[in-house]
Amino acid sequence: MPKRTLHGVVVSDKQDKTVIVRVERRYTHPQLKKTVRSSKKYYAHDDKNEFGVGDLVWIEERRPLSKLKRWEVIQGEKKKKVV
Repeated sequence: MPKRTLHGVVVSDKQDKTVIVRVERRYTHPQLKKTVRSSKKYYAHDDKNEFGVGDLVWIEERRPLSKLKRWEVIQGEKKKKVV
């Protein structure tokens, strides 16, 4: 069975080797027929502490590392710094 991969934005990097990623999904509401956006937060393992708040990352399922961590960052794009 293939591992699921999700794409989201880092919203917190305060913990050591852990980032919190917000993943948004869009779907059509069954009764209202309106596009709805909902988001969910995932705790992901970031071994080198290389990603910060605002970075775009791809996370992949993996075995549980702790009570909440079941995902791992596989790649990402750094946020552009404005000077």
